[in-house]
Amino acid sequence: MQQLLYFIQKYKYFLFFLLLQIIAFALIINNHSYHRSKFVSSASFITGGLYEKKSNLNSYLNLRKENNDLIQENLALKNKLEKFKSLLDSVEAKTLVDTDNYNQQFEYINGRVYKNEFHKPYNYITINRGEKHGVKEEMAVVNDKGIIGMTDEASSSYARVRSILNRNSKINARFKNSGYFGSLSWNGENHNIVQLLDIPREAKINIGDTIITGGNSAIFPKGILIGTVLSNDENINIKLFNDMSNLDNIYIIKNFHQQEIKAVENKNDE
Repeated sequence: MQQLLYFIQKYKYFLFFLLLQIIAFALIINNHSYHRSKFVSSASFITGGLYEKKSNLNSYLNLRKENNDLIQENLALKNKLEKFKSLLDSVEAKTLVDTDNYNQQFEYINGRVYKNEFHKPYNYITINRGEKHGVKEEMAVVNDKGIIGMTDEASSSYARVRSILNRNSKINARFKNSGYFGSLSWNGENHNIVQLLDIPREAKINIGDTIITGGNSAIFPKGILIGTVLSNDENINIKLFNDMSNLDNIYIIKNFHQQEIKAVENKNDE
């Protein structure tokens, strides 16, 4: 209190002058319509700018929530699409339709990348979904841009994914516009380029052709995007749609028919 009184005593003339200026300014604004309109316009401009910045800040802070809402909506749509496709397959095959799940073959589980390797010869990715979320070994992992890899280990809350950037990774792949199949692998060099092997010599290959999953496995559904043909020299090099160094939100694909398919395949191998 003593310091406040000392401040007022020291600057009393300046404060009195400032008070007179404020009174004069208020009288001008109240008694002159032109000045009043200019003041209101300027004040509106300033407050409008402040409100806009506040709105932009709130929008930025809400991006994560909005993004999570979109992920959940996308997840629901993907699962509804799988049910619808299964229903159509059942109708076309004239089989009895299970009204609970329409004999649904695939289900999508959302998750996020916890740790991502892409610079080693044998790269793995850790995701924040595990057995308690329905995730186990040999499940496809993708995002909206294309394939990422497949799970090979799972704990209660986390799972390890063998990345497509792993020299032990072999994935059935095909040309989108033809029936030619091959095997997708990685030579350990560029993290955005993989190789397509075992394509028949008679296959017509054009730069820019789209490569998708072939569906000849119990892990990846047919038609998941992979990339485009970049070159066809010694190897068929595929430029991935995904930037494997920048992964975040992912989907794990559960195949309800996986065990049945494996049982049939193992029986045929005996």
